Amino acid sequence: MIKKNTKLPSTGLLLAALLAAGSLLSGQNAGADDMTPGGSVAATQAVYGNIPPDQAEGISTGDRIKSAAASGSMMAIWEALEHGERVECLDCIPSVERLIYDPSAPRTREIAAWWLRRRIFGVWGSGEVYERTVNTLASDPDPQKRAYAAEALGEFLAAPGVDAVSAAIDRDSDPNVRASAAKALGRLNSDGNGALTKALGDADARVKLAAIHSAGKLNRFSDAAAVARLTTDGDARVRRNAAELLGAMRTQESLSAVDSLMNIAKNDPDANVRNAACHSLGAMHDARARSLLEDISRTDVNGLVRDQALIALRRL
Repeated sequence: MIKKNTKLPSTGLLLAALLAAGSLLSGQNAGADDMTPGGSVAATQAVYGNIPPDQAEGISTGDRIKSAAASGSMMAIWEALEHGERVECLDCIPSVERLIYDPSAPRTREIAAWWLRRRIFGVWGSGEVYERTVNTLASDPDPQKRAYAAEALGEFLAAPGVDAVSAAIDRDSDPNVRASAAKALGRLNSDGNGALTKALGDADARVKLAAIHSAGKLNRFSDAAAVARLTTDGDARVRRNAAELLGAMRTQESLSAVDSLMNIAKNDPDANVRNAACHSLGAMHDARARSLLEDISRTDVNGLVRDQALIALRRL
């Protein structure tokens, strides 16, 4: 029932709204790009008010998407694809698919995969974009393209990508590809049925760092033992990130890593690693670390580490 004092929209506004919806479904620009008397102008004003049409955002047309993709301009691509999120344009797909292999800008590759995964047609069928991306990761001779394909599979957020990137971690000879595959597992919120643990034990620091970052993104990652082993890694960046992850996990499994954290908090040659270990010991609230942290707060040669030990003591 309509209340007595409710003010109904005018027939003109309702017509303008219908025109705007029709423009969206047809892929036409309901904003500044394509103004027709009494049509898109009215629709734009119904949404934005009485402002100049060239100041209103408009729905991308297919031609605009293809033109932006060809331009190489990251900002033009981002704007065209964002404003064309719901515009179905089959002949735009080849132009956007090429962008997931664009070497110039990671954000361009990201927004291209973001737009493609929203398509109803032209991406998910047999022989179409998604399957081609899986095949590129599995067999393309160019390791750069394989790495970009792994990134794209992460951005597609589809379950079959888990097996594809897990296989790359297990089999691909190029560390950049394995690192991209480990990164993709973080986007897919999956440990890849053990693939992420395998990446944590990789010989290349880039792969280990990508795996640490992905493990920290998962709803639950429980292999604290694999992370703890990295506290003795030869790369200080790996040791620091492993220490930070152990503190962030704060699970029953990660409590078994307290001894590893205590060791590097006291003995690691890198002050950043010692700092991270002290922070994580405080986050884990384990009283076993009290006497060690008291010692570090008095004797460490680095003032920031001493301060971090004092902060950690307050958290026990």
